[in-house]
Amino acid sequence: METLTHAPVLARFGYAVSDPTRARILLALTREPAYPSKLAETLGVSRQNMSNHLTCLRGCGLVVALPDGRRTRYELADARLSHAITDLLGVVLAVDPACCAPESPCPA
Repeated sequence: METLTHAPVLARFGYAVSDPTRARILLALTREPAYPSKLAETLGVSRQNMSNHLTCLRGCGLVVALPDGRRTRYELADARLSHAITDLLGVVLAVDPACCAPESPCPA
């Protein structure tokens, strides 16, 4: 396991939320811990798809898997993530629609 701070943390967070499903998972976990099957049902994705996204989020260090009997519950890895995500939801951006979208990346 490796510990990251500062810019690498932002890079991992950015990668994680670059996928809409992973962003929705993080939003759901901001409200409360959840089981993968419930997340899959709530977000309308397959259990396999959910498992893949949760594996990515665990690898990015943003969520943790907690054994709960025969099941596994997921929650945000750090309570500060909940505050950060909530704060980000209040940000209003003026954007160039031709830039930073998956279908039209910014020129390098």
